[in-house]
Amino acid sequence: MKFFQLISYIAVLAFLPFLLNAQEKELPPEGGTPKDFKIPEPDVLELDNGLKMVMVDYGIVPKVTIQMYIAAGPILEKEENISAASLLANLMQEGTENYDSKALSLEFAKMGGQLSVNAGTHVISVNATILSEFAPRAIELFAEVLLRPKFPESELDRLKNDMKRQMSVARSQAGTVATQMFDKAIYGDHPYGRALPSDEDIDNRTLEDVKSYYDEEFGGKRATLYVVGKYNKNQVETALKDHFSAWKEGPEVAFPIAEPNMNVNVELSDRANSPQSTIRFGIPVPDPSHPDFVALEVMDDLLGGSFSSRITSNIREDKGFTYSPFSTINSRYKASVWYQAADVTIESTGDAILEISREIDRLRTEAPTEEELEGVKNYMAGSFVRANSTRGGIINQLYNIDFHGLEEDYLNKRINSIYAVTPEKIAEVASKYLDPEKMFLMVVGDRKATEPQIEDWKKADKKFKKVVD
Repeated sequence: MKFFQLISYIAVLAFLPFLLNAQEKELPPEGGTPKDFKIPEPDVLELDNGLKMVMVDYGIVPKVTIQMYIAAGPILEKEENISAASLLANLMQEGTENYDSKALSLEFAKMGGQLSVNAGTHVISVNATILSEFAPRAIELFAEVLLRPKFPESELDRLKNDMKRQMSVARSQAGTVATQMFDKAIYGDHPYGRALPSDEDIDNRTLEDVKSYYDEEFGGKRATLYVVGKYNKNQVETALKDHFSAWKEGPEVAFPIAEPNMNVNVELSDRANSPQSTIRFGIPVPDPSHPDFVALEVMDDLLGGSFSSRITSNIREDKGFTYSPFSTINSRYKASVWYQAADVTIESTGDAILEISREIDRLRTEAPTEEELEGVKNYMAGSFVRANSTRGGIINQLYNIDFHGLEEDYLNKRINSIYAVTPEKIAEVASKYLDPEKMFLMVVGDRKATEPQIEDWKKADKKFKKVVD
């Protein structure tokens, strides 16, 4: 027995170097530089009523995504009529003059897809992805939904109750409360600063309100139809002319422009006995049409917008205050804000805010290294190309260009614009736009625990000394 044990030991020793080498972690190969992104040249058709169709021949799969955006979202509602746009979008799926909701769903199912109608802040969108051969038929049904909605009153109470449940869930979430506080502080009485509709607001909406909103806000001048994928161009153009030429022009696109408040503010929302606090910490910045915006995006990704960013590494990896912090630039119509978001343990609220503010200040006074910045730019460029690898991604980018009034070659120049950002430019935009004396701070949590910590933070970070309650 001992002899066989000896042989086994010798065998293990003989192969030990190979085993150790096999266990050594191999470094992944260096990633290549992402190639320029080139979108196929869109074909554009505009009808006499102002409706525009943008078509892009994309991909090899015999499918096509069709999306109609109507610039008639809730941003246009009067304060007393909030929720009409959302009810309108929901009712549009409940049938037309020629199809009830079941028949409408069946028609799209026959084409390999389904219909959805949604209300965003600025637009009401009608969407479907179907097999390519059915693109003309889908456009015909889009016209049914948009030009001949039935608005069945029998469905109104059910949709109202669904909306009230959704709003109740949203209001119960600390993140929603913090974001609303943040938006209200910055945008005030502008629609961007509105609260979610209350049960009373929803109950007070009548079918006449919904119909009036449709009559007043819809029309060809406010609509753009995007068709991306594989399709027969002549058939698609003919379908648009046949089914949408009779649509009224309607009003011009007219979103109210926000003038953000630049006076600092701190607000605390009490959640008694909450084990954590939810933080929103940020400031208004230029919108995407500004020459500095790409540099701001790169700065955001480096500072807090990616998993390996500075703030994430600090308050998640090093300090363990939170699990999934993030920063972002939230861009609306001619208005953007940068903010850092985090859900932190209640006892770490003040320390987390202090670390966030220190990371902001460090970037304002000290340019990042070329190596750190190169990693961020590679990640952003790769993410951009990946985001545009789908039909829906292409449509989102085309709409973004139109919505923000960007240059037509924005997509083709995007990657080069990212790589053109220098370390010095990062420090410059951070110093210029992330002014610590104009920051907004919103905290949702147990006020007994958070308020003393906020006071301590103000004392510890003198650069934020102008922050007031």
